[in-house]
Amino acid sequence: MNDLVVNKTSVSQDDINGAVWAACDTFRGTVDPSIYKDYVLTMLFLKYVSDVWQDHYDNYKQQYGDHPELIEEMLKNERFVLPASASFYALHALRHTPGNGERIDKALHAIEEANLGKLRDVFQDISFNSNKLGDEQQKNDILRHLLEDFAKPELNLRESRVGQLDVIGNAYEFLIKNFASTSGKKAGEFYTPPEVSTLMARLMDPQPGDEICDPTCGSGSLLMKCGRLIRQRTGARKYALYGQEAIGSTWALAKMNMFLHGEDNHRIEWGDTIRNPKLLDGAASLKHFDIVVANPPFSLEKWGFEGAEADKFSRFRRGLPPRTKGDYAFILHMVETMKPGTGRMAVVVPHGVLFRGAAEGRIRQKLIEENLLDVVIGLPEKLFYGTGIPAAVLVFRKQKTDDKVLFIDASRDFEAGKNQNLLREADLQRILDAAAARRPVARYAHLATPAELAENDFNLNIPRYVDTFEEEAVIDLMAVKREREQLKAELAQLELQMDAYLKELGYE
Repeated sequence: MNDLVVNKTSVSQDDINGAVWAACDTFRGTVDPSIYKDYVLTMLFLKYVSDVWQDHYDNYKQQYGDHPELIEEMLKNERFVLPASASFYALHALRHTPGNGERIDKALHAIEEANLGKLRDVFQDISFNSNKLGDEQQKNDILRHLLEDFAKPELNLRESRVGQLDVIGNAYEFLIKNFASTSGKKAGEFYTPPEVSTLMARLMDPQPGDEICDPTCGSGSLLMKCGRLIRQRTGARKYALYGQEAIGSTWALAKMNMFLHGEDNHRIEWGDTIRNPKLLDGAASLKHFDIVVANPPFSLEKWGFEGAEADKFSRFRRGLPPRTKGDYAFILHMVETMKPGTGRMAVVVPHGVLFRGAAEGRIRQKLIEENLLDVVIGLPEKLFYGTGIPAAVLVFRKQKTDDKVLFIDASRDFEAGKNQNLLREADLQRILDAAAARRPVARYAHLATPAELAENDFNLNIPRYVDTFEEEAVIDLMAVKREREQLKAELAQLELQMDAYLKELGYE
C-alpha cells in the first residue's frame, strides 16, 4: 500500500520525541509556534492512524492473502477507519505536486467522515491550506518538508515497532509541553505543568470506577494523569473521563491526545463551561462526578457575568463573582458538580482568590461555613507557563473528616530553573504527606479551626496561618567591635609594609 521503507529496529521514547521535535524546524522562523503547533500535532495523529492501519493491513494480508474481501471486512473494525486516499502515504507520494494543503485538508475531512462517532468536528479548526503558511509556493514547500519529516524511519509508528499507545501518546504530550514552554502568555490555556497535574491527581486519590471531570480541560493532560494513577494501581481502565473546553483548536488537541493515549472511554465537549455547560444529567441538572480537577484561566475578565444571575443550575446562589474576575465562577461550577458522597475537587487559583474582599469574600465565607474547603496549598512562583506569579491549589470535599482547613506553604520547596521552576518528587511527597497527616508542621503547615478562620474574616492568605519567620542568630556587638579593631591593626601593618616596598623601589 505504500512505497516507504519500513524500519523494523527497536525505538526509544527519546528517539521519537527528538524526531517529532525536529519536524518543527520546518516552520521555525516562518510561522509562530502558537500557529504551527496545531499542524505538527495533527500530522502526528494522521501519521499514527496511517501507520497502525498499514501495520494491521500487512498482518491481515499475511494471514488472509487470497481473500481481499475478508481483509476489507477486518479493517472495518479498526479503532479508526482510514480511506485509501486519506492515508499519510498517499499524501507523501504526491508531495512534489502542487496542492499539498488542499489534499491534506481533504484527507482529514475524509477521516472525520469515516469516524464521525469519534472525530466529529475535530479537524474543523485546522486548515493546511491556510494563508497562515504563506503564499501557494511557500505553503507547498513547507508541507512537502513536513511530509518528508514524518516519513523518516524514526517516525515509523507501527504497533509492531513501537508497541502500544503510550509511546505515541507520550510523544504527543512531549510536543504539547514544549509548545507550552515556548508559547508565552497563551500557553497556560492549554497545558498544566506535569508536576502540578501529578500533585492534583495524587491529592484526589482516584479509585477504580470513578467518574473524573475537568471543566476547563485544555489538552486533557490533567484528566489523563488521574486515569493513569488508576491504571498504575489496578492495570485496568475502570474509570471514565469527562471534560469541556471553550477554545475549538484546544478541544481538538484534547480529543487527539485522548485517542493517542488509548483513552477511548472519554467524553470531551466543546463549549464555554460557565455560559453553556455541556456535561448534563438530563436537561435540567449538571452531571455530578467523583473527582473534579481544573486549572481554569486566571481572573478571566469576560466570564459570563451578564447571564450568571439567571443561571438555571443555581451555581451562583452563594453570590455573584465580580464582573471582571471569573475565578469564583469556575470554583462554584466545580463545587456544584461534586457527587454528594464521594465528591472531591482540586483547582489551581491565583492568590487573590484567597484574600480579595467584597463579593469574593462573601462567597469564600459561605464555602468555608458549609465546611467544603479542605486544604489550601501555596505553590512556588514560576511554575506555570506564561506567568511568573505563584499560584495556589484549593482542595474541596463534600464529606470532610473534620471542620478545619489545612494550610500548606510549599512556596519555598522547588528546583530553580532559568525560565521555569520545577517541583521535585520530594517536594510533591512533602505536600502529600502533610495533607494526609493533617497536622501542624513548623513553618510549613497549620490546621486552622473555624474560630481562627472567622477571626481572620475568612481571609485565607497563607502567611496569616503559616509563620515562616526564622529567627536570626543574635549578634554579639562587642565581638564585632573587637574583630573590627583587629582588622584595623592588620590594615595599618599592611600599609607600613607597602610603604617600605615602595621606598625600596624608589617611589618615595
